[in-house]
Amino acid sequence: MAKLNINGKLLDLAVDDATPLLWALREQAGLTGTKYGCDVATCGACLVHIDGVATRSCTVAVGSLTPKQKILTIEGLSPDASHSVQKAWLEFDVAQCGYCQSGVIMAAVALLREKPEPSDADIDAAITNICRCGTYQRIRAAIHAVARQQRSKRPGTTRG
Repeated sequence: MAKLNINGKLLDLAVDDATPLLWALREQAGLTGTKYGCDVATCGACLVHIDGVATRSCTVAVGSLTPKQKILTIEGLSPDASHSVQKAWLEFDVAQCGYCQSGVIMAAVALLREKPEPSDADIDAAITNICRCGTYQRIRAAIHAVARQQRSKRPGTTRG
């Protein structure tokens, strides 16, 4: 039995300590927004935040986590897709098949938290997720749009 803090709720999950977090989220917690892709932390489809850090959940053993650590999945980001990054994804028609997008969105949220005004190089370095549909230019445009929106909302900045 593992006790995990997922999306602000403490959950008891009946899993072995060696179970990857990805499978505990999907099969035990019923949070299927986090996707299975490669099983070796390469593709990024399984990306979640653990204590605010973008983490590929397919290689994190449940037994390595404590109830004090906060796990955030795509479902916990916003219950109604109203997060600014999710809105930008829709505005810029980023997703085609959409399979990888929950991981890419979680990577983008982490990037914007760390670097509110990322350069193209910052985006390329942070968004290492694999998108089979190749929507990388739209991903970059959406991230820049969120950065502009956030900049215009900060005190002492002008719109533009």
